[in-house]
Amino acid sequence: MDEAWTHTTVMLKEAVDALFLDGPDAPAPAGTYVDATFGRGGHSRAILSRLRPEGRLIAFDKDAEAVAEAARIQDARFSIRHQGFKDLGELPPASVSGVLLDLGISSPQIDNPARGFSFRFDGPLDMRMDTTRGESVAEWLATADQQQIAEVIRDYGEERFAVQIAKAIVARRQERGPISTTTELAQLVAGTVKTREPGQNPATRTFQALRIFINAELEELQQALEASLVVLKPQGRLAVISFHSLEDRIVKQFIAKHSREVYDRRAPFAAPKAMKLKSLGRVKPSQAEVDGNPRARSAILRVAERTADGS
Repeated sequence: MDEAWTHTTVMLKEAVDALFLDGPDAPAPAGTYVDATFGRGGHSRAILSRLRPEGRLIAFDKDAEAVAEAARIQDARFSIRHQGFKDLGELPPASVSGVLLDLGISSPQIDNPARGFSFRFDGPLDMRMDTTRGESVAEWLATADQQQIAEVIRDYGEERFAVQIAKAIVARRQERGPISTTTELAQLVAGTVKTREPGQNPATRTFQALRIFINAELEELQQALEASLVVLKPQGRLAVISFHSLEDRIVKQFIAKHSREVYDRRAPFAAPKAMKLKSLGRVKPSQAEVDGNPRARSAILRVAERTADGS
């Protein structure tokens, strides 16, 4: 593991505090907790520091490097699964006291050129969270048609120049062969996108879109949120840290949907169906954290509690 690639956990205290029903000053909790995105283990280590000896922490991560990092935690209360958080539903129903989802990619993933996540470094155009399976971005771009590429860049990157970028990718493929490196893609996008917000690299939205698509991130998020309703105990906490509007919109709408009573219009006098969640609001990082870790600036933490009555 290259020690040069460090990671600063975003909203560490806020997220861990949000998981525990009785707050940070209460006696240490027991129960089973889930860190559904282990990353480099910042949240997991903080959760373990708060758990009683009979407590348990289960972590998930698709990244083999993250799983290797998790092996360094020598604690009988801890276990790691080499799986994405979409597999959260494999846990027994109503068995978990808290679920944490930190949706950001870790700094070692971004800063390692071999992973292909960043336009700042030249490396293979990969972007897979799990490098042991699936198709890389380069492999997908080598065969996808122009319309498919444009739809991905538009829908997952909210890029208004998606069609022009897709045309340029296909034209380049026909003229000189497929794009295989991050630098090639970044330069092609920069030559296509003529205007951009101040301070933002022209390739930012395209790289985001391709990463989200190739890892099915939004689909997995939906699956994990639905699974959380099944695995959480009554009064169990759900805490989700998102880093861009597409993720946060899904989390916000999910919590809102399950935080209201549902009336059956066909039976207007029947009792409403009880809500499954109670929204506990949202938290943003402090200015001090943003100053110390600029990657935290877009983070939003949303918290909800599983109700006792919702079925």
